[in-house]
Amino acid sequence: MGEETASRDHVGSLERGLAVMEILARHPSGMTLTEMAQQAGLTRAGARRFLLTLVASGYATQDGRVFSLSPRLLAVARTWLGGGSLWSFAAPIMRTVAAQLNEACSAAILSGQDVVYVARIPGRRILSVSLDIGTRLPAHCTSMGRMLLAGLAPEELDEFLHQATIERRTPKTITSIGLLAEAIGKAKADGFAIVDEELELGLRSIAVPIRDRSGSTVAAINVSTQSARFTVAEMEREILPALLGARQRIEDFFVV
Repeated sequence: MGEETASRDHVGSLERGLAVMEILARHPSGMTLTEMAQQAGLTRAGARRFLLTLVASGYATQDGRVFSLSPRLLAVARTWLGGGSLWSFAAPIMRTVAAQLNEACSAAILSGQDVVYVARIPGRRILSVSLDIGTRLPAHCTSMGRMLLAGLAPEELDEFLHQATIERRTPKTITSIGLLAEAIGKAKADGFAIVDEELELGLRSIAVPIRDRSGSTVAAINVSTQSARFTVAEMEREILPALLGARQRIEDFFVV
């Protein structure tokens, strides 16, 4: 009886539509109808219906033969993450870190080639741009971006490295794909990432991953500081322990 009820309540078309959205999310540069049909295991006609429905509802865009996710899905995720239970739980922990160090503490998720801020406890004004929930910054030259990229599957990281726009933000920005891959690999091995004046001169930041109970990286938290206040070695020695303690308390969210 229970299984029959569950079967009647299961909407297969919605499940397939969500799968199409997930596949589009893994291909930020977009996909053709044929590519989607192949990856989703659909006929071309079926893939076309799903993709055009997403376009009509505003969750995807179409540029010639290429379909991509639209910012509307990000807005939905931002609403959940910005006011959701995880970040409500994490905010007091991040506030403690910010107060302890007298520096800003932030959290972000990966969205295409960027990180998107989902929580932020302000500290000293150290950036020329204002940061708030929803702010996007390039993943390749930010500490949280490096940490989030380190959590990708190898094929996803390879796709990012070969499709992302690697812009030089300062003279210290790593723009070589090979060197960037090495930096991401180091972050994965170390369990933290430090970015030294690659986003903006005078700015250093250090980030650690937030993982769910399966071990998947779902976000990253960081502390940003002026380069005159902390050397790279001092960040590792003085800031990293506070971040790791906060990370552990935030990850407790997934097991309560």
